[in-house]
Amino acid sequence: KTALIIVGMQNDFVKPQGKLYVPAAEETIPAIRRLLERARSHGVMTVFTKDTHYPGDPEHRIWGEHVVRGTWGWEIIDELKPVEGEIVIEKTRYDGFYGTPLDDLLRVYGIEHLVIVGTVANICVLHTAGSAALRWYKIYVPMDGISALNEFDYYVALRQISYLYLGTIVKSADGVRFVGKGPWERR
Repeated sequence: KTALIIVGMQNDFVKPQGKLYVPAAEETIPAIRRLLERARSHGVMTVFTKDTHYPGDPEHRIWGEHVVRGTWGWEIIDELKPVEGEIVIEKTRYDGFYGTPLDDLLRVYGIEHLVIVGTVANICVLHTAGSAALRWYKIYVPMDGISALNEFDYYVALRQISYLYLGTIVKSADGVRFVGKGPWERR
C-alpha cells in the first residue's frame, strides 16, 4: 500500500512574498498537483507535512522567522490545499516523523511505500525521506516534484536519498502509478 507525502508546500516557501522563498518550488506545483489528483482519484492516502513554528522558535536563528503558526506564510498553497479526509501533520523540525504521529498513522493503514514530494529537498524532504527509510518504508522521489534553494543542494538531496536511503528516484511525477503494491516509473 502506498501513501503520498507532500512536504512543506507552504506560502512562506513557495510564494515570492514568502519569508523563506524557494524559487524552484513554484516550478514543482504542476507536477505535484497532477500527482495529487491521481492519488485522490485512486483513493491513495495523502499526507501533508506542515512546517510549524511559534514566535521565538530557536530555528528562526538559523533561517529567520518563517511559517509561524496561524500566519499566511504557514498555510499550504492554494493550488495544493488538502481536502476533507486528507491528513495534515504539523511538525516543528525538519523531519516529518520526529515528534509527530506520522509513523503510527502509516502503520495503522498498512502503508509500505511512500511517494515523497515537496520542498526544501535537502532539508525537510531529505530528513523525512531518511527517517522513512530508516523505518523500512520504500521511498520514491520524483525529480520534478522536489525543489531546493540551489542546484547543488537539489542534487545532494537526490544523491543522499538514492545512495544512503536506497530510495528510488523517478524522473517524473507523471511516471508514478498508484496501482498494486506500490508506485513505479513507466518504462
